[in-house]
Amino acid sequence: MDFIEKIIDRVKKNEKKKIVLPETDDIRTLEAAAIAIREDIADIYMIGKEEDILSLAKENNISLDGCKIIEPVKFVDFDLCVNTYYELRKKKGMTLDKASEILTNDYPYFGAMLVKLNYADGMVSGAVHSSSDTLRVALQIIKTAPNTKTASSFFLMDTPQKQYGSNGVFIYSDCGLNQNPTSEQLVDIAKSSAESFELLVEDTPKVAFLSHSTYGSSKCPDSEKVVKAVELARESLKDITLDGELQFDAAIVKEIGERKAPGSKVAGYANVLVFPDLDAGNIAYKITERLGLAKAYGPVTQGLAKPINDLSRGCNASDIVGVIAITALQSSAIK
Repeated sequence: MDFIEKIIDRVKKNEKKKIVLPETDDIRTLEAAAIAIREDIADIYMIGKEEDILSLAKENNISLDGCKIIEPVKFVDFDLCVNTYYELRKKKGMTLDKASEILTNDYPYFGAMLVKLNYADGMVSGAVHSSSDTLRVALQIIKTAPNTKTASSFFLMDTPQKQYGSNGVFIYSDCGLNQNPTSEQLVDIAKSSAESFELLVEDTPKVAFLSHSTYGSSKCPDSEKVVKAVELARESLKDITLDGELQFDAAIVKEIGERKAPGSKVAGYANVLVFPDLDAGNIAYKITERLGLAKAYGPVTQGLAKPINDLSRGCNASDIVGVIAITALQSSAIK
């Protein structure tokens, strides 16, 4: 049983969650919906015109039996959605007419309103929309969780190199949201990532703050930002095993970690990798996926009041199913 199959097995033991899929003009989304329904992973809400969705499904021999299709303007509480969205955004110049237009035509926005108003438990989007579009919706409508300053994202990487990480599994963050996080934001990202790792992997997180430098081997503003983040993290995250700044090989390879960072409880054993900026994180996950033959799930958001999760536009149907399961598990963990 691979990692995502274990996630799906755990989800099936919990109360079934309602997950919104707004990108209903994409065949991959329809295929994923059919699998999620057939395997009893979640109740699926698809946004759009029923005739168009069912026609596309029929053309591609996809059964959506058991799926709930919602056309925004026909939704019984559409006016409530419009009024709530207007109230959320009126200080930014939103009008009722504009709110109605957006929720009628921009399905991720309407899907997020269903989550906001508790008609659904989470949403998965991004197969068609860019990460910035998907995450903008989440930040505007769902907002951050209580006691969380920085929302962020991660990729859950399931690699064939089982000698590293947690039986080959890592969290890479932030790979999709914060372009150039401050030291303080890196601490927030590390905290959320450790919590996500505990939830999804059910193992003890060992957090490495990554840099091109290990323990001061290079001194420059970029590495000093990470050094400061580690100092702050040690003060505020006393229950989390963490270290840095560490180069990638020192973080995950035992022999190199022992040589470059002797005495570290993380070096050589890291399973949560906090990257110094978005470029590093995004490049690293794609290299790990394509050359390292890892399975990449995400970008998964963390630090939000409710789960709205992104997808890579290069995803396939099974990737979407995996993120549906992750979203359902995140929702189950919200108290």
